[in-house]
Amino acid sequence: MASLVGAALTGQPAWSAPAATGPELAVDVAAARHAISPDIYGLNGGDPAFNAEIGQTVARWGGNASSRYNFKNRTYNTGSDWFFENIVADEARSLEGVVGSNLGRGIKPVVTVPMIGWVAKDSPSTHPFHCGFPATRFPQQDRFDEWDPNCGNGVLNGLNLSGVPTDTSVRADAAFAGEMVSHLVNRFGTAAQGGVPIYELDNEPVLWAHTHRDVHPELVSYDELGGKGTATAAAIKAADPSAAVLGPSGWGYCEWVASGVDGCGPGADSAAHGGLNLSQWYLKNMKDFSDANGGKRYLDYFDQHFYPQISGDKTPEANALRLRSIRSLWDPTYVEESWIGPGGVNAPPLQFIRTMKSWIDQYNPGTKTAITEYNWGALDDINGALAQADVLGVFGREGLDLATMWGEPKPTDPGAYAFRMYRNYDGAGSRFGDVSVSAASADQGRLSVYAAERSADKALTVMVVNKTGEELTSPLSVAGFDGTGVAQRFTYGPADLGAILRGTDLPVVDGRVQATYPANSITLLVLPPAGCSASLQVNGDWSNGHVATVTVTNHRATATAGWRVSWTWPAGQRVTNSWNATLRQNATGVVATDAGWNGSIGAGGSTTFGFEATGRAAAPKLTCTS
Repeated sequence: MASLVGAALTGQPAWSAPAATGPELAVDVAAARHAISPDIYGLNGGDPAFNAEIGQTVARWGGNASSRYNFKNRTYNTGSDWFFENIVADEARSLEGVVGSNLGRGIKPVVTVPMIGWVAKDSPSTHPFHCGFPATRFPQQDRFDEWDPNCGNGVLNGLNLSGVPTDTSVRADAAFAGEMVSHLVNRFGTAAQGGVPIYELDNEPVLWAHTHRDVHPELVSYDELGGKGTATAAAIKAADPSAAVLGPSGWGYCEWVASGVDGCGPGADSAAHGGLNLSQWYLKNMKDFSDANGGKRYLDYFDQHFYPQISGDKTPEANALRLRSIRSLWDPTYVEESWIGPGGVNAPPLQFIRTMKSWIDQYNPGTKTAITEYNWGALDDINGALAQADVLGVFGREGLDLATMWGEPKPTDPGAYAFRMYRNYDGAGSRFGDVSVSAASADQGRLSVYAAERSADKALTVMVVNKTGEELTSPLSVAGFDGTGVAQRFTYGPADLGAILRGTDLPVVDGRVQATYPANSITLLVLPPAGCSASLQVNGDWSNGHVATVTVTNHRATATAGWRVSWTWPAGQRVTNSWNATLRQNATGVVATDAGWNGSIGAGGSTTFGFEATGRAAAPKLTCTS
């Protein structure tokens, strides 16, 4: 694997051109504070070593094949993705294999439960497979599998054929879902006992009539989705009351707002259900079901998939659109530039995460939000890395509860470094903060900025994404952060696509940091928490004793109200006298506190205390707390 953190930079990075003036950036640590869910950094799969490196928290077992997975024979059907073939999963790819692997690595699995009504029947483990449109039944088709010529694509002269479900599948209702959950509980325990914590109600159900048309050619209606959803959720909760339920996991805009019957906008199905769009009605239907069953919650996560409707090209035009399109997640002023916008269905600005939350507030309060499939593409390019870093920043700022990327980056891809900037920026496991705070850019389209406080040490982390092709020098003002000193700087960009570069520290003066952000780069600034430091100077050292002075320095922007310095000696040393402080020793541990009159140290100021001790002088590590 390529090096994760490169050598320190001196001065400006090597790829720098004369920097242009960039937009002003502002962070307010006291404003817009909320926890960032660690589950937004999830993946559907990916390289195990990379997953471990970034401390992956959640993984989804799902996708089209899971709609017809039969846990009793470990067999699934590929649907229209590949000739509607039944495939027997090997041990590693079986449900138990994937769940066991994730739980063993401390990763929470999200398991998709079939809801379509059919699952794969027993099938040979090698060719020829059972398939939805066999040549023995349909000898004429537009295309056949070159490795299994008995399996066709179910199309003749461009028209869909009608399959026979029992060629590949057996019926499976909500009781089957309950059996599946019980099977996993017997194997791994309940969610409360460390088993599977979240179950997903199938996958992209409005596409069943396309993806799995050999068994479900009918268009999905409000009533089918709602009835199967509540019945399956009830079966899951009966088998494991401590587990969470996630749904409906729609494929995109049309499924967010309309049933398969209605197509991609309001129609007769919507009119028959109070004029609500499909998402609104789905949330309300789940809430009504809960109310009718003693108030027990049956939907814990409102989940939808999000794929930007852009090409996978890496032309300058496609790259620019990729970065702009992220605004559809949140920006109430951004009008879609795809078929979703004025040139197509003419949808209003999506502001997708905010819209999800507003629907929840109105129709099923308390439900969490999830996006279990997304991918902005170009993960093998710096442009894809910029987009991914921006997306993760938006997820945290907007308060998304769970996200899992579909189509994971390879560990050496630039897209993987976008994750590392949040989850392992220094190669030692250090992470972006977990408490989001207010961060604003005067021009989010050029420099986007996200900020968070890290609970473990109270450091402030600020992520800046330069989406332009020029270096930008911008001032960053920080309010509500009581600290002085320097900001550590880590940068990923075209200078080295195989490493995150540790730059020179930047001074923090009067709550401001002036930094130059390289073209097409991701920069993380880490401002250490406000506090104090202590240093020891030996004034005299002889065979059986020594004298030393300790200097205490206040790094806060305000005066201290008191201070405490502690250290541990290697052995044999014992304090016999002290001045300007109160010293207490227990075995090899020493604690010094201010003498009262010197407890207040002005911003950036210092004070000293001294002591005499037995034993030769040592160089212990001093810890200062203000």
